[in-house]
Amino acid sequence: MVERGDAAPLLRWAEGPAVSPPLAPDQQAGVRGWGGGGGGRAAAEPPRRREPEELGPSQVLLQPGRLELGDVEEDQVVAVFVVTFDPRSGNMVEWCLPQDIDLEGVEFKSMASGSHKIQSDFIYFRKGPFFGLACFANMPVESELERGARMKSVGILSPSYTLLYRYMHFLENQVRHQLETPGHYSRLAAFYEDKKGVLHASPGRGGSLPPVYWLPSIHRYMYPEMKITHPAGCMSQFIKFFGEQILILWKFALLRKRILIFSPPPVGVVCYRVYCCCCLANVSLPGIGGTVPESKPFFYVNVADIESLEVEVSYVACTTEKIFEEKRELYDVYVDNQNVKTHHEHLQPLLKINSADREKYRRLSEQRFFLEQNNRIFQTLLEVSASQDKTLTAEHARGMGLDPQGDRSFLMDLLEAYGIDVMLVIDNPCCP
Repeated sequence: MVERGDAAPLLRWAEGPAVSPPLAPDQQAGVRGWGGGGGGRAAAEPPRRREPEELGPSQVLLQPGRLELGDVEEDQVVAVFVVTFDPRSGNMVEWCLPQDIDLEGVEFKSMASGSHKIQSDFIYFRKGPFFGLACFANMPVESELERGARMKSVGILSPSYTLLYRYMHFLENQVRHQLETPGHYSRLAAFYEDKKGVLHASPGRGGSLPPVYWLPSIHRYMYPEMKITHPAGCMSQFIKFFGEQILILWKFALLRKRILIFSPPPVGVVCYRVYCCCCLANVSLPGIGGTVPESKPFFYVNVADIESLEVEVSYVACTTEKIFEEKRELYDVYVDNQNVKTHHEHLQPLLKINSADREKYRRLSEQRFFLEQNNRIFQTLLEVSASQDKTLTAEHARGMGLDPQGDRSFLMDLLEAYGIDVMLVIDNPCCP
């Protein structure tokens, strides 16, 4: 089964030396058969499912707060595609495997609005039950038909965003290849044949999902080896970008509010901010979080996602489309550059930085801070809720690293969201 929680970091890739042993005759024949030269959608031969003992080893992941050293995940690519911008028809999927997978809307998710103003970008997004990663590039051409610019994205879909980072370098190379030699898909077809797996339909999802086949780990004679690196650089840049505002985002993330981040292209770095924002709500204590919705990274969204966002009670997403700011029913918190705001009156007090926030920011030096801070808060709340009088005092608040007065409304919202039964007795501002 490929269904599992997705808490792994969006890790940066580091390219190792490529390995190029000669292909076996049957492999050579296979590569020649993977539809190379023509346009349109390539055909693929019926795949054979590999048994578990045939599967190659998967790399180890370090996932702060959720997975430990020794946990593994298999590669799970369910689709590969090429999107192009046609001056007459707009964004369109020009090629994909498998041929019958539903890619409606992917042509807009993988080429963000405003991308024509930049040379390159990468985009994480969601498509139904899948997550996608696409690399975009814009190349000037001397073609009146193409209006002087050729724009394409090459991307993949997976049931998990955990391992998408592994293919960033490959996708970057392939989008350049598609710009320079359009219509040649043999490397993408070979990649899909190598990485496809079997997806089993989940009872909770309703209906059947397209068949996906598990195959061994990536052929190193085809692609550079990808090495896992820790996302500390990404998180540290995230913290530096927002400064003390990071504590405001932390409170909203812990309350599982709908958070929408606006930014003009490029959108890749903003997708990382979406992930980092979700990380702020990590809690590793057992029994915490059962009453609140899962913190969902939607990554890049556009106007085509409005209908799906209308039914979400909690998410973090980013967009390049300013029109979202006017659609207040879709979000609780709107982030424009470093400006964090909310239109909900009852959440307004959370926008103010208090003394405890400033103290936490001074101590904020590493990624695990928020996990430890969250555990500290919930450990205290659980202990108080298990006590005889269930009374939460100003001293308890200070012990959790909170401001008894400045964080009072945050604490009340937190107790309600997580269904923790304690009595707050820090109403009087003149009490120490």
